[in-house]
Amino acid sequence: MKNYVTQPHWSNFDDMWLSNYDDANYGSSLSALVLGRTHSLIEKDNRLEPRYPTVLEIGAGTMAHFNSVRHDFDRYIASDGSPGVVEWLKQHEWDPRVEVLQVEGATLPFDDDSIDRLIATHVLEHVNDPVEALREWTRVLKPGGVLSLILPCDPGVLWRLGRVLGPRKQGLKAGLPYDYYMAIEHRNPIHNLRHVVGFHFPERTEKWWPLGIASPDLNLIYGVNCYV
Repeated sequence: MKNYVTQPHWSNFDDMWLSNYDDANYGSSLSALVLGRTHSLIEKDNRLEPRYPTVLEIGAGTMAHFNSVRHDFDRYIASDGSPGVVEWLKQHEWDPRVEVLQVEGATLPFDDDSIDRLIATHVLEHVNDPVEALREWTRVLKPGGVLSLILPCDPGVLWRLGRVLGPRKQGLKAGLPYDYYMAIEHRNPIHNLRHVVGFHFPERTEKWWPLGIASPDLNLIYGVNCYV
């Protein structure tokens, strides 16, 4: 037998991850309170309209962002690529305007110019090709629509410190291979993503939290509304 541990099938961890996620990231700990507050970053923007008829959220997960949305809407499409997450979402009750769909963020089953606002919180750091993802997301947005992103300032200094003090402990306690998972999943560093977003979207509102200065090392979260 070789001394080698094979890559786990993440589907085996879906239930464990979902049950741990809200406690670790949105429970009562300091790190949870911090992460919960940052969802309001992209909602506190005077340029946002009071109403976006059709909203698509990519990687909705446990719907952590939904309660932060301030504007009115007719449809809120909560999508996720994980069958386990989608099943979890369908087992819960939401606002009647919410639709739950299993969707891969890289290839969206929507027509061009059909979405008024697209939200992706803590998603772009995970995708294989962020440039292609942004192109696809922009394709479905109407002219004048909004692409709203929240990204962790990983591997910034403050983020790494906060991760050690917060969700890492909860993940390990739940039996998750947390360090391995984050190393595999957070494949796109904020130092690169901020420039990719900045290049493609000249019309945008950026916010850095908590210090407010444009530094990935001195903040925990980067939020941006891109006006297409």
